[in-house]
Amino acid sequence: MNKKTITDINVQGKKVLVRVDFNVPLSSKDPNDDISVTDDTRIQAALPTLNYLLDHGAALILCSHLGRPKSAADKQFTMDPVAVSLGELLQRPVIKVDEVVGDSASQAAGDLQPGQVLLLENTRFEAGEKKNDPDLAAQLAAMADVYVDDAFGSAHRAHASTEGVAQAMRAKDGPAVAGFLMGKELEALGTAVSNPRHPYVAIMGGAKISDKIKLIDNLLQKADKILIGGGMANTFLAALGYNMGKSLVEKEAISEAKSLLDAAADRLILPVDVIVTEEFSDDALGEEVRVDRVAANQMALDIGPATLQRFETELQGAALVIWNGPMGVFEFSKFATGTNQLALILADLVEQGAQVMIGGGDSAAAVRKANLTGMMTHVSTGGGASLELLEGKELPGIAALDNK
Repeated sequence: MNKKTITDINVQGKKVLVRVDFNVPLSSKDPNDDISVTDDTRIQAALPTLNYLLDHGAALILCSHLGRPKSAADKQFTMDPVAVSLGELLQRPVIKVDEVVGDSASQAAGDLQPGQVLLLENTRFEAGEKKNDPDLAAQLAAMADVYVDDAFGSAHRAHASTEGVAQAMRAKDGPAVAGFLMGKELEALGTAVSNPRHPYVAIMGGAKISDKIKLIDNLLQKADKILIGGGMANTFLAALGYNMGKSLVEKEAISEAKSLLDAAADRLILPVDVIVTEEFSDDALGEEVRVDRVAANQMALDIGPATLQRFETELQGAALVIWNGPMGVFEFSKFATGTNQLALILADLVEQGAQVMIGGGDSAAAVRKANLTGMMTHVSTGGGASLELLEGKELPGIAALDNK
């Protein structure tokens, strides 16, 4: 985690290639319509790094992926609307080129002066991006003197614009360092991994246990308690012999759930009641039942009030809380109560002096939806990356950066 950041290097008069996370939602996927950015949160998150570099005399070359284009022909994933939004936020012109690498990109980068900003085209328009093609990485590195990675959400991927270009920059004796956003993620989540405060309570939710078995296993080595909610709780309850009706249960993961329960003794805290319905719909009527009273035609879509009260009791006095995954189908307003109320409980814990870290993805979306983002100690910008970091994995995009 001990990586150099932009404050450790001199960028005066340098051309700096910054890998940002501008994978933002757009207003339309129809290339015939005007497309605009509908949520600029990720662009705003990069501004401290970009403004620092500009204020210290750098010229910026920015690259990011956007969506999941199949090829460069998928023009609905062009970075053009991102360039417009970024220019408005930076209050300066943003030069946009229609390629990631090539003659026009190289020419634009070569002509760039300190204080100017160049945005390259969607990195996933290049077939070599996801393959971590060394030639593509070398072409990216050739445009700049310095590489800065500020895209934590992509740090778990060994792509050409993350791991590959950092290695290519080092090969030409140029620095490869973290931006402020990346540094903030490493400081916050790194502390939870290497030196957590106690009592340490983890909260795991979301749909599937299979996605988080390694994470739960790793957390059991560090956390004092793990609270389990969301769809994944159904598999644990099924492992204890409860009939979960039509609820989502991963039958193939029941044996692993049993193993975790055996290993954790009383440190895995499961729901005692759930909100059930007969159909998967926001219009469905919800009913509160104990976990041993789920009917064959019912499915659990949220934790119940008794569970929420139990979770609140278990959280009292916690010094560190990590939350990853909603407590139910929070996209449906009738089944968002557990998730929303838990967010409020965690906001209160922060006021009492606890560190509360939200592990990105749906958890971050839920906190944002409840207008509580600013109340948390840290809300990660990377769902998959934060999961893998908390699992104890080495993230290639981080490992490739210069050590202090």
